[in-house]
Amino acid sequence: MGAPLFIVWRESIEALLVIGILYTWLRRENLLTLKNRLWAGTALGLVLAGILAILFYVAGTWFAGPGGEWFFTAMMAVAALLIMQMIVWMHHHGASMKHTLEREAAESLQSSGGFGIMLLAMIAVAREGSETVVFLAGVGAQQNGASLGMFILGGVLGFILALFTFWLLQKFSKIIPWRWFFLGSEFVLLLIGGGLLITAFDKAAAQISAYDLPEWLYSFMDDPLWSTSWLIPDNSTLTGLTGYHAEPSLMQVVVLAVYWIAAIVLCNRKPAKTAVRPPLKVT
Repeated sequence: MGAPLFIVWRESIEALLVIGILYTWLRRENLLTLKNRLWAGTALGLVLAGILAILFYVAGTWFAGPGGEWFFTAMMAVAALLIMQMIVWMHHHGASMKHTLEREAAESLQSSGGFGIMLLAMIAVAREGSETVVFLAGVGAQQNGASLGMFILGGVLGFILALFTFWLLQKFSKIIPWRWFFLGSEFVLLLIGGGLLITAFDKAAAQISAYDLPEWLYSFMDDPLWSTSWLIPDNSTLTGLTGYHAEPSLMQVVVLAVYWIAAIVLCNRKPAKTAVRPPLKVT
């Protein structure tokens, strides 16, 4: 229940932040007559995310046998990479998100009126909702056999907690900066993403182990490097949240190291500066 709760909590806060920015912009510009368009776009975005969730659920029930294993393996890998991509994007563009949304809202209003505001809200909420669905699909595949009721309960509690956290951050934003929230939640999301990627590689290794492979490859995938079962057993909350194994193989250590190194490098990479041509001089 921990991973679904955290994912829904974090992504819901981001969606609430987007809606809050758009609503504040409408109020500042004396355009609250268009707030119904904002709510309509929000509702449509949630519907689109819900449709995607249904499609994932149906696809998961259709696949069986080796095909199903590869499907869920791909889902976990995609979710892990999408988590990294989202974190890198937020790291570089989070500070300008408010300005960007307000500019897009002004452009949408000028070009399409109230429909443009509704479309902007729908796309923004659908994007956040789709990310949540993909993340949860990956976690669901990772926690194969877990209670569906507990999974849903974690999501519901995550949303309720998100409402309270959003109110708290808005009310005490001078004491608790939004940047602290994003940095802390990004760290935990990377833990979850790394766990998803490890589990994806484990499932892939289990599938290809049926073939005749070199002995060193079996050792790379299966032989444990150390054991922390006396301190962190495989059934602990930490392992359930991050996918950590008490007796990790070299493959698992390498996968996790590459994932974190890639995330750190991409987050700290400076965006390329576009060269500006000097103005032409007329003589």
